[in-house]
Amino acid sequence: MNPPGGRIAESPNARPEASPLRRRQLLLLGGAGLGAGLAGAGLAWWRLSLVPAQVDEGFWAQRFERPEGGELSFAALRGQPLVLNFWATWCPPCLQEMPDLDRLQAAHAARGLQVVGLALEEAAPVRQFLAKRPVRFAIGLAGPGGAALTRQLGNDKGGLPFTAVFDRAGELRQRKLGQSNFAELDGWVRNL
Repeated sequence: MNPPGGRIAESPNARPEASPLRRRQLLLLGGAGLGAGLAGAGLAWWRLSLVPAQVDEGFWAQRFERPEGGELSFAALRGQPLVLNFWATWCPPCLQEMPDLDRLQAAHAARGLQVVGLALEEAAPVRQFLAKRPVRFAIGLAGPGGAALTRQLGNDKGGLPFTAVFDRAGELRQRKLGQSNFAELDGWVRNL
């Protein structure tokens, strides 16, 4: 006999059985999602991976024009902890990390840390940017050709921002392709 209203009561734990076709569809969707996730992770790893660096005496002999005039010499920076950041005014993550680089310079200047930003573009946009948003760390103008220097340091993709950290002996200790933050940068330089 049917209950009042003509409906059959269902157990709260009862679940309709999935048909073989429905199970196959769910498995295919799950597999496709997993495959897409793994492909995305692999692409991100490939995009942000670095190759071995080649830091030699030629690296330390380089000189760059400064936006305010004068020259920035890598040789003069050797013997001090150095954070070398490659950036451009057209790169949003580069601009977002500038305050953290500025804060890092202020926090560790007494220990001799030098933060240097090498702009990979022409002088005019860099000067305009710095007029609006000055920084306390040194800026050099590497121009578009500066991408070759990032490749020398292991950034074979040429992406920005790119940061390299050197100890007092001039040994490369840390590299990162992508935006950094103060806590990460501070951790890298604390024991240099």
